[in-house]
Amino acid sequence: MKKRRNYNLILGLALTCAMVGLIVMGWLWTPFDPNAMDPASRLQSPSLTHLLGTDNFGRDIFSRVLQGAGATFLIGVAVVLIGGVCGVLIGGFCGYYGGWLDDLLMRSADIITAFPSILLALVIISLIGAGKYRIIIALGVLFIPSFSRLVRGEVARCKSQEYVANARLMGAKDLRVLFVHILPNTFPVLLSSLAIGFNNAVLAEASMSYLGIGVQPPDPSLGRMLSEAQTYFFSAPWYALSAGCAIVLLILGVGLIADGLGGRRRRDRA
Repeated sequence: MKKRRNYNLILGLALTCAMVGLIVMGWLWTPFDPNAMDPASRLQSPSLTHLLGTDNFGRDIFSRVLQGAGATFLIGVAVVLIGGVCGVLIGGFCGYYGGWLDDLLMRSADIITAFPSILLALVIISLIGAGKYRIIIALGVLFIPSFSRLVRGEVARCKSQEYVANARLMGAKDLRVLFVHILPNTFPVLLSSLAIGFNNAVLAEASMSYLGIGVQPPDPSLGRMLSEAQTYFFSAPWYALSAGCAIVLLILGVGLIADGLGGRRRRDRA
């Protein structure tokens, strides 16, 4: 039987690779200095010189979008790494050993997830201060419970499987059983959750930058660009659309990957 092509996964990978390629280009080269102001060129429409036009300070929007998308991408990756690594470790030990520590950590996770993550992030940022690295710490900590609960459930399911019993009969220690035999089998489920977590981190960072407590000037930020552009939406719509489309395309590509991985896993189980 001929397998159906996973078009969501293919399109998501293509779109994400294109966005990552532009982000890498922004790290290495931009047509203009993203922070260079030119009052004589303010609010120019898109042209061959300024591909996405200029903003209210005469800065090249294309250059700022490239670097702003790079900052957002790095924040999303860092948040997912912190939440994923810590969540895998906590969820792995809780799911494998259980007991009172499992109950304590999972009830703590329930309390954290009961509140909107954006609201909690705003509270943390207001306490520790704004900035790129503080956003990473705040969001990374808030993402730990979701990953730990997911991994805990998968580990609790896998530890009763036959291959785990065989590993124990062969004399494998608990840590080897957990890290070599069980946790690798949670990765298919974890991958799609990491993609969704990345999108949530991108949206959270953009929201906080929009409110002025995220990435601070003069560093470009897609969320802050949206905030600055709303005043000029009717006179210079390319300003807001450029930053908004960059966020949408970045999220759409990773979201399609998550959907493609989820659909593939469902077909494999069927």
